[in-house]
Amino acid sequence: MKLLLKAVQIYDPSSAYHLQRQDILVEDGVIASIGANSVGADQTIDLDGLCVSPGWVDLYAQVGEPGLEHKEDIESLAEAAAAGGFSDVLCMPNVQPVVQSKGAINFLKAKSAGLPVNLLPAGAVTVDTQGKELTEMIDLQRAGAMAFTDGAKPVQGAEVIVKALQYLQPFNGILMNRPEHTRLTEFGQMHEGIVSTQLGMKGIPALAEELMVTRDLQLLEYTGGRLHFSLVSTAGSVEAIRTAKAKGLQVTCDVASYQVAYTDATMAPFETNYKVSPPFRSKQDANAILQGLVDGTIDAVVSAHQPQDTESKKLEFDLAEFGMINLETAFAVANTTMAHVLPLEKLIEKLTVGPRQILNLPACSIAEGQQACLTLFHPQLKWTPTLGDTRSKSKNSPFLGQELTGKAIGLINKGQVVLNQSF
Repeated sequence: MKLLLKAVQIYDPSSAYHLQRQDILVEDGVIASIGANSVGADQTIDLDGLCVSPGWVDLYAQVGEPGLEHKEDIESLAEAAAAGGFSDVLCMPNVQPVVQSKGAINFLKAKSAGLPVNLLPAGAVTVDTQGKELTEMIDLQRAGAMAFTDGAKPVQGAEVIVKALQYLQPFNGILMNRPEHTRLTEFGQMHEGIVSTQLGMKGIPALAEELMVTRDLQLLEYTGGRLHFSLVSTAGSVEAIRTAKAKGLQVTCDVASYQVAYTDATMAPFETNYKVSPPFRSKQDANAILQGLVDGTIDAVVSAHQPQDTESKKLEFDLAEFGMINLETAFAVANTTMAHVLPLEKLIEKLTVGPRQILNLPACSIAEGQQACLTLFHPQLKWTPTLGDTRSKSKNSPFLGQELTGKAIGLINKGQVVLNQSF
């Protein structure tokens, strides 16, 4: 099959055509030619303002299968990811049973092999993600684990962090951790501040994150190795990571694409779809996140996709589960809420270059003769996500019914083409 992308703006720093508007001919999953093209194509995509980049990579998404298929299964996750423009998604190990064996990794790889999205397994750091005994990470890495994390469960023990960092060094593995002191956040519902006090809610202090970031950075300096912080949310965390990078430590971090969409003062009170972890924080924290993205302190933007069924969200706020779905809206939300500070070119780097470097994924370049791994997107297109159009099994998103700017139009990957609209 020949697919012609007509006059698309190319975003790929590794390509000779970066920031140029060119025709791209894809034939049987390979970029056959770039430039003015009059070759007869089976299908032509011609949309004014259309852009293309290497496939987007998500470093943090939860999939329910096995064990929690009613929230999300592998097929629905891949469908949502493709609709959101992601060619690769790192799946957290928080399923039932936990991803801590070769069999669990092979299950994900085998079941997603024919899908247009590469679902990348993350292996658990500790047995049953309990934060105590290390898993057999060398065996998991040989089986295909791309990173090691306890996912939604922050590792609390300093001795576990030290041992994990040491254990991973022989094969240059990366340890990912959610920085949160769980004793300080116990029973917390939203960011600790004036608003939480006014609403009578137990707060989640910024200190709980910053304390663990500082501690883990000290441990990294002591042991060496590679450390990645998932879902940073506070000004203090950004500053600590910035300082650590200046010292030469091998530390990276990401932020949820929705993190600056609201603050604790602007989220709808007691609406459980706004209940996420880490929570929406202060305006000062949001500004620090934006600055961290601009200056390179923050390496990647992630979906933080956390599907929850209706029974987990339609409850009193303090009883509801944390999280929102965001694979389909990740780019749109970031583009809508960050564009006034973060240039589009930098945002695309946080979805492509940064994540690939963190996971040591092979380079994906827009060049003739290369396998086509492409995300098509339109940064100015206005659209409104709706309940009926959502591919995810779960519907827990505050962005349903809200107009967003910027949309993933399609995905070309593994010889497959997925388009979100007809051409």
